[in-house]
Parts: sequence; structure tokens; C-alpha cells
Amino acid sequence: MIDVKSLYKVFKIGDTKVRALNGVDLTIYRGEFCAVVGTSGSGKSTLLNMLAGLEKPTKGEVVIAGSHIERMNENQLVCFRREHVGFIFQSFNLLGTMDAVENVALPLTFRGVDRKTRREKAVKALKLVGLARHMTHKPTQMSGGQQQRVGVARALVLEPEIIFADEPTGNLDSNTSKEVLELMRKVVREQNQTLVMVTHDNYLASFADRIIRIKDGKIVENEEKKQ
Repeated sequence: MIDVKSLYKVFKIGDTKVRALNGVDLTIYRGEFCAVVGTSGSGKSTLLNMLAGLEKPTKGEVVIAGSHIERMNENQLVCFRREHVGFIFQSFNLLGTMDAVENVALPLTFRGVDRKTRREKAVKALKLVGLARHMTHKPTQMSGGQQQRVGVARALVLEPEIIFADEPTGNLDSNTSKEVLELMRKVVREQNQTLVMVTHDNYLASFADRIIRIKDGKIVENEEKKQ
């Protein structure tokens, strides 16, 4: 599903060159839940941005679902993400004026899906994440855990091949984080989707099928867990 070869990202800060990624090689398979783990400044978020096509690499290849995304222009990347990728954010990024169904249905408008179908798909996704009773609730009427479940549903409603999650439980307490991670793991397995999560937390990483540790822009450990 994802194949990364000799990936470099170099930033210039004044006269200094900072290697945020320093020769990363990585393969992630369909249906895998991978956690990319590292401290602040390790390069983990830069790697996620490269995989999602949000930043261009200085050098190297990023092949996702058979497509070289490092060769795409911005319009092609927008179309690619719209068709293949879902995102789960740390800060939920829900619109306060919309209820749960409307927030989940929103990404489908960019695909030109009609209103009736958007609503049907959003309701199905919310039921999948256990929010059948919160369909008409707005973000201010929900707990942090419920808001993040809406965020998970919003990523799932697109039926993406890949879901990228950047510190998805960073704003949640430990018990709620566990519940959300268990939910994410369960749902992506059932849907045979690929989930790539960036985190600094080793406990959260333990929910993944594979733990990829990154330090100073290099992968220092690639551990597949025994199921």
C-alpha cells in the first residue's frame, strides 16, 4: 500500500541545513495498523506529511496505492487525497455549527455526493463508531472522546484505503485514549484499511500491528508485533 525509498527532507534555517528525514526506507502493507513513534523533532510528523502528500520531499520516492505522489502537482494531490486518504486530527477539527451527522458528511460534499446519500453514509459511519445516540449533537454537547469518535467516523465515511492519524488521542485522558485506539484498531481491521498513526506515546503505539521508531530523521527500529 505504501512504499518509501531513500526519502530525504532538508530544511534551510539561515545558513544551516536541517535533515528532518535522512534516508527513510519503508514498506507498509494493506490492512496494517502502523505506529510511527518518536520524540518531538525526530521527524515523525514530517514523515506523515510526506506520506500524505502535504509536503514535497527533497529527494526520494513515495508510492501509495501504486501512484508516485512525489511527482504530482497540487491539484493532482488534492484529488488523490480526496479519493484514497482519510485524516484523524489531534484537535478533532469539527465545525461547531454542525451536528455529528453534518460534520461526518462534510467530506463527501467535495466528492459531489448528493445530500441524501451523504446523510445515509454519515449515519452508517456514526453507528460504526458507537454514536447512534449522538447523531444530532453538536461538538459542545459531546465529550472529548465522543468528538474524536466523530473524527474517526468522518475519516471512515470516505471509505479510504489509508487513514493517517497525527497524535489522535493527544487531547484525551488515558481511559478515553484506550477506548478510541481499540475502536480504531477494530474498525480498520474489519474494513481492511491501512492505518498509519504518529505518536510519542509507547503505550498507544502498543495497539498497532507494527511499531516504527524514528530518531534524527532515520528509522532505528521496525518491529512487527506477534498477534
